[in-house]
Amino acid sequence: MDLDEYYMRLALQEAQIAYGEGEVPVGAVIVCGQRIAGKGHNRVEALQDPTAHAEILAITAASHFLKQWRLQDCILYVTLEPCLMCAGAILLSRIREVVYALPDPRMGALGSRVQPLESYRIGPIPMVRQGPLTEQVRQLMDSFFRKLRGNHDLSPSNPG
Repeated sequence: MDLDEYYMRLALQEAQIAYGEGEVPVGAVIVCGQRIAGKGHNRVEALQDPTAHAEILAITAASHFLKQWRLQDCILYVTLEPCLMCAGAILLSRIREVVYALPDPRMGALGSRVQPLESYRIGPIPMVRQGPLTEQVRQLMDSFFRKLRGNHDLSPSNPG
């Protein structure tokens, strides 16, 4: 197993925790060097906070762990392509690279729906790429949305 798959599996574990808590199953892990600096999963419903996305919580955790807000030596692994809000946080935190498993044609802000990172020149633009475990993440998301909405699949992997 390569490092991308290893860290994406950890992000998938976070997404599974979110699923178990009734949250949209998105998980994120931030890696600096080869150590995990922060993890997070969606907690929007639990915290009643629309900003409590996995990426935001992982960035906050990594910033506290590293005792700095500039995460320029870090890679963010996330199960679903980040939204516009999270793309802004990624840009502001100076994350070096983003690896996501599943594109999000509805809300994805790293190329699927919009591409805001190219528009802003406040600092280095992170490298973005699709990584491993796309099918596992798709299955988890589809399961969540089928369960949430009966058999009407409105997940990011099926824009229907």
